[in-house]
Amino acid sequence: GLMTGYHGDPDRTAEAMAGGYYRTGDIGARDADGYITYVGRADDVFKASDYKISPFELESALLEHEAVAEAAVVPAPDPLRLSVPKAYVVLAEGWEPGPDTAKVLFEHSRAVLAPYKRIRRLEFADLPKTVSGKIRRIELRERTALGSGAEFVEGDFT
Repeated sequence: GLMTGYHGDPDRTAEAMAGGYYRTGDIGARDADGYITYVGRADDVFKASDYKISPFELESALLEHEAVAEAAVVPAPDPLRLSVPKAYVVLAEGWEPGPDTAKVLFEHSRAVLAPYKRIRRLEFADLPKTVSGKIRRIELRERTALGSGAEFVEGDFT
């Protein structure tokens, strides 16, 4: 139901209802013609190299490539930039996980995204989902924080 996360919590309710409007946490962008495009959720946006990154935008760019059936992007720790975009990718039929496919996807990322938005790490994996089919990003963030030997790093392909 609506606002179930706020029921019985006056502080969170006040924050969500600031100014008399319900703040959903959804982020959109209005273009010059007045069209609104969904960008993502405020709680999914993260900073990389001091830029705000919307996982939704990066996932959409990855999904433009024929190799990608599904994608989810989360922040990954980085010693220089503090965090960088890491993509978890489910491949389309006919594509094999491995360095050749990773190279193709990093090249695609470089071609379609601004340098500060590029995918810097990549892992081929099934995406954890809720019963309603939403990607459980918290699980991916936890998996990323623990580290993985199965990830590919963009710097290895440049």
